Amino acid sequence: MMTELYEIPEVAPREKAIARLKQKSDFRTHLFVYSVVNGVFVLGWLATGAGFFWPMFPMLGWGIGLVFHAWDVYWRKPISEEQIRREMEHMA
Repeated sequence: MMTELYEIPEVAPREKAIARLKQKSDFRTHLFVYSVVNGVFVLGWLATGAGFFWPMFPMLGWGIGLVFHAWDVYWRKPISEEQIRREMEHMA
């Protein structure tokens, strides 16, 4: 039967929880690195006379990526079994 090729074993709830906790940990690391690096940029800006606020460019650019990372971790809904079933039927 063709659908057997597409059967995906159910991931245990524990494994899902571990993966979710890793995603959250990775986001917190990303946020920490963003804060430290951009803090250094602001300190460099202050040390050079605080003229035009050039750190806004890396802060905004990187900030967009950080927002998408947060969305992926905290607001995006996981793929449901119903979505998987529909996609498998569509592929058959």
